[in-house]
Amino acid sequence: MHADTVLLQRLYVLFVMEIQIRAVHILGVTAHPAGQWAAQQACDLLMDFGERAGRFNFLIRDRDGKFTAAFDDVFSGNGTRVIKTPVRSPRTNLFAERFMERYAASAYITCRCSVCCISARSWPSTPGTVAATGARIERRQVLGGLISEYYRAG
Repeated sequence: MHADTVLLQRLYVLFVMEIQIRAVHILGVTAHPAGQWAAQQACDLLMDFGERAGRFNFLIRDRDGKFTAAFDDVFSGNGTRVIKTPVRSPRTNLFAERFMERYAASAYITCRCSVCCISARSWPSTPGTVAATGARIERRQVLGGLISEYYRAG
């Protein structure tokens, strides 16, 4: 999936879903995806899974050019059959599409709510006064920098 940041930079997110247990693993975020990067992320995923990686029977992926033969070979070497989605069949990626919609929406809602709560706590009690917090404010980027969440440090 990709997300456009406020600074108009496009970031690409590589994720894998385990449909049976409804788990999503975000493998990496980059502004410059390439076949070698995707293959490395696949290697890292299988290393993280250890013995559990041998239980995967299928990997269903789209036909993006970033998924090179090297990417497929990582999974094939593990005994996983790689299946490409049919051409011009957007509904075959339904699980991934639904995840992207829900993930983006929930991250946006969570960030908007936390910003509202921070604003309410730090708002001056008397009009015209300034809230003296003395605390340092830190920023955490969500959705690859698309949304910034601010909170008091410490």
